[in-house]
Amino acid sequence: MTNTTSLLLATALLAGFSATAQNVPPEATPFQMQGNIYLPKKLPATPERIASLKAPAGFTVSAYAEGLDMPRMLALAPNGDLYVSNRVKGTVILLRDANKDGKVELTKQVAQKPHLHGLALKDGKLYMAAVRELYVADVQADGSLSEPKLLYKDLPDAGQHANRTLQFGPDGKLYLSVGSTCNACDEDNPENATLLQVNTDGSGRTVYATGLRNTIGFDWHPTTKALFGMDHGIDWLGDEDQQEELNQLKQGGHYGWPSIIADGKPYPANKPKSGESYEQFDAKAVRPLLLYKAHSAPLGLVFNRSKQLPAEYQNTAFVTMHGSWNRAQPSGYKIVRVRFNEQGQPQQFEDFVTGWLVENDKSEFGRPCAIVQAPDGSLLVSDDDNGVIYRVAYTGGGKAVKKEKKRG
Repeated sequence: MTNTTSLLLATALLAGFSATAQNVPPEATPFQMQGNIYLPKKLPATPERIASLKAPAGFTVSAYAEGLDMPRMLALAPNGDLYVSNRVKGTVILLRDANKDGKVELTKQVAQKPHLHGLALKDGKLYMAAVRELYVADVQADGSLSEPKLLYKDLPDAGQHANRTLQFGPDGKLYLSVGSTCNACDEDNPENATLLQVNTDGSGRTVYATGLRNTIGFDWHPTTKALFGMDHGIDWLGDEDQQEELNQLKQGGHYGWPSIIADGKPYPANKPKSGESYEQFDAKAVRPLLLYKAHSAPLGLVFNRSKQLPAEYQNTAFVTMHGSWNRAQPSGYKIVRVRFNEQGQPQQFEDFVTGWLVENDKSEFGRPCAIVQAPDGSLLVSDDDNGVIYRVAYTGGGKAVKKEKKRG
């Protein structure tokens, strides 16, 4: 049942922050952590509810696969085969739409190791990340996998954010996101709260960017090749803080967590570990380019690379907002788009697919998770709450697409 609980944590014996004076000197006010818990009631994803989802004109939303058990991350093979992880069972399943009718006919388990989550495909091999392990397996002709080979077994310990994600960059290198062990703390392991660059032969890895609380979704701009990622804000700072961050991830960059949040606010529970003042630390940190409503929980990010969508969607990024639990009024439970200008800079967030929240936001029938783009331009989106893979396809008609292409 829906349960609303307000929680006020005890005043911390720390200083420097309040809901009304967020940039005051650290010794000025007591620091309080506070927030709400609101869990919308879960409803089944019936055909009628799926049909009620709202998308822009010309787009349709349908169930690509149903009856799955907590599908999380996705990896799409060149032939259209879709690999899906289940972090609880540690499985990877193969989904195949053999007749290309927008509906999966084949479901087959192809791997199982404890806590498998992140997936990435390259050169006929599937890379699979668990908590501390990274595996690789050959993709066989029938879509099955060879016995997974262990590449690394010493990734950082889990803690609060154990779900490692994987992506190959345009440089051919493998990137692995490692979340923080906590809501906000000073990490002992320099690989926590980072994005790592990993050698796929098992020979080593380096920290690419740090100060990232939990950047699960990241991708490269198709034209500029700049790397962008959505980072999760700190919980228990009230309903409107900390907002989610869209960052341009640069090699060697520090993104502020846990000492600087959002657009430069000091977080007094964690003074800079370096001994610098907040101002000195902030001057070296990379600030986000855009902010999104707090606690929306961005999980997937993919850029449109298809010419089959209208011209206005070229270089658009699509982001799945998994949905909040730490605020009184729910946020997220939707797919949003990020508009980029011609120079490759993000301009604004806009709703793209909405409607999973129903009954005046008191109930939900889906939590969008991972997102990938198929060769036909459609978006495949996992829902680990109701076991559905959604397909968001552009069906606006050949003439409209050609006209938009000419304008682009």
